Amino acid sequence: MASEPPKLSVGQALQQATRFLSEHGIDSPRLTAEVLLCRALHKERVYLYSHPEAPLPELAWIHFGRWLHERTQGKPLQYITKEQEFYGRPFAVGPGVLIPRPETELIVELGLRNEATAVLDIGTGSGILAITLALEWDIETFATDLSAEALRIAKANANALGARVQFVQADLAAAFADHAFGAIVTNPPYVPAGDAPTLQRDVREWEPASALFSGADGLDHYRRLEPLCRRLLRPGGWLLGEFGQGQADAIEDLFSGWDEVVIHPDLARIPRVLAARRPVE
Repeated sequence: MASEPPKLSVGQALQQATRFLSEHGIDSPRLTAEVLLCRALHKERVYLYSHPEAPLPELAWIHFGRWLHERTQGKPLQYITKEQEFYGRPFAVGPGVLIPRPETELIVELGLRNEATAVLDIGTGSGILAITLALEWDIETFATDLSAEALRIAKANANALGARVQFVQADLAAAFADHAFGAIVTNPPYVPAGDAPTLQRDVREWEPASALFSGADGLDHYRRLEPLCRRLLRPGGWLLGEFGQGQADAIEDLFSGWDEVVIHPDLARIPRVLAARRPVE
């Protein structure tokens, strides 16, 4: 892209940006260009097509050009726009937290099948699970994360969305000694360390490694979570946790001593979420 702002219309800028992104191998170049141009103009998508002849303001071009360059360097679109939707709500995100994925909404859907109860979200990241459940159930929820930056983002999201969540900085749930929760939700790191080279560049180079990788087989966090959740859940309480492709059998074995261990597939029919009920002893 030119270093000085050219005299472009909105339509011309969109066409040039789409071509630029495509030449750099960016997925969905047209959609990406639309999102970034709308943000630069502070307009909705319909404006791009209802006013293609409108001149592109110089300040908008400066922002647009910078964001296009960042995207070609692998920076995820969500980190550029600083936002990602989850369960119909906008969540602020940044390089300190994982970008919310649609598959994780399955945890919310499964959780809401049960009666509203005290909930703990372990490894909350941007706060999507804790905040969504707190709003859908209208109950106070607890959430932990070891990362101070993740908790800063999560707290900002809770404040912006009006959710009552108590955030605690802790390794997993070390801060809780004897609290009896009715449900625990978690989307822990579960990528095997050796899989790092196979991940998309956007993920490998930008999303926090501490939230991605969990030992040689990706299950180190779940080995720690199993006894911890057994202690923190009340009898009959539920653990809902996301895991990776190819890990279902190992997850079932790890929780074989629990009641009603069920593996739920995502929309792509890939086993994705563990639902395990603490034994009533």
